[in-house]
Amino acid sequence: MAEMSVELVAVERRLWSGKATFVVAQTTEGEIGIMAGHEPVLGQLVEGGVVKVDTTDGDTFTAAVHGGFLSVTGTGVSILAESAELADEIDVEQARSELSAAGDEADRARASARLRAAGQSA
Repeated sequence: MAEMSVELVAVERRLWSGKATFVVAQTTEGEIGIMAGHEPVLGQLVEGGVVKVDTTDGDTFTAAVHGGFLSVTGTGVSILAESAELADEIDVEQARSELSAAGDEADRARASARLRAAGQSA
């Protein structure tokens, strides 16, 4: 299967970089799926979105992504997030607590994305 270079970077750190076969992200225009050879595109990521990456090793990882951009070029995909957390880093109980205490839509979206990335229903 064709592969592409993928990089997931948040303002504070690089979360993942490597080869992948498929990427799914939520943009302001809707959900987009990207495979190797995809036409170049630039998209704005939604607040409280989820990104899934299928690696060439057969693994899938998920991240809660909060704002930023997705850039697809002829050589790969860059996900440049304002902030992001990998699913295995998310404290599910804390995210549930944040969701129930959320004061505005942005806080609810962030907590909900953290739960969805961790495989929990919001």
